[in-house]
Amino acid sequence: MSKWELPPKGGYMESAEGLYVQNMTWKDITKRLKKNDLIIVPLGSTENHGPHACIGEDTFLVTRMAEAVAKRTGCTIAQPVWYGSHPYHHMGMPGTIVIPEEYFIGIVKGVMAGLWNMGFRKQILLNGHGQEYVIPTAIHQFAKQFQVPGVFINLNWYHAIPDQFKTKADGGPYETNFIHADEVETSWSLALFPEFIKMEDAVDTTPRGYLPDGHIDKAGNLLHRPICWYGQVGCGPMEIAATPEGCVGKATLADAEKAKPGVNALLDYMEKLVTDILETFPAGKLPPADEVSPRPKEEIEAAIKGPLAKGGRSIYSLAYPF
Repeated sequence: MSKWELPPKGGYMESAEGLYVQNMTWKDITKRLKKNDLIIVPLGSTENHGPHACIGEDTFLVTRMAEAVAKRTGCTIAQPVWYGSHPYHHMGMPGTIVIPEEYFIGIVKGVMAGLWNMGFRKQILLNGHGQEYVIPTAIHQFAKQFQVPGVFINLNWYHAIPDQFKTKADGGPYETNFIHADEVETSWSLALFPEFIKMEDAVDTTPRGYLPDGHIDKAGNLLHRPICWYGQVGCGPMEIAATPEGCVGKATLADAEKAKPGVNALLDYMEKLVTDILETFPAGKLPPADEVSPRPKEEIEAAIKGPLAKGGRSIYSLAYPF
């Protein structure tokens, strides 16, 4: 395990240190693309996380992760998508902004297309919110509509390191299983951005469902139960009815030290993923077009050249409106 600085020196969204693509000039971007054309797109949410945590918690989780990895690997980050899709049981909770799935999918596809047209043809969509059932649809709709070569990956951070969420009963650091704004998520927030967490305001709640335990999984589907947490409606109460505090679990048990081994493991994995992608496909190299796209060769070659090159074309000429 590599040693990462925790909490990291973060908060680069308004910095000129060369991490976020929106903070760069076009000259900066074209220079960077020659060395590293991989970009991480943090997908977060604005959501009630209880009285102790900021409502941008899901977004800050993935931006701080992305910043640490970008600093080490030289890849780029896109400014985050702050508003996410939400499952039915989140409806009505104040502090939570619910974007319908079709709009969220459209936003993600639009971001992907714009970044590809810019030259970032390797994209990791880093998800920090319970919308992992929506993002793959966006990726596949993008691929079907544009049919351009590239590497497009949905990484849900909690899926990358499932062994790091064990309770003490199974040899892990936690008293309770990961749900929402609870011991686990708050511990990770304390490890990555403690300045936005007010533990003196933390509260505990008791999660409940209607069926006996063992059928419905919890956050991240980390317990490997038969039914995914998002694979049902009606098997438990809505958040606003059952846990109006916004925390689902025991937030008062949170401690950054509990999360640090997991954060280190996750950042190690993300570094490896970025490195493996770029070793397989160095800057400017893409998966073979004749194996990943049914489009005519001349169309693909023109799109790969880009809209400013002689004989090139924009990605939007391939499928627009989309």
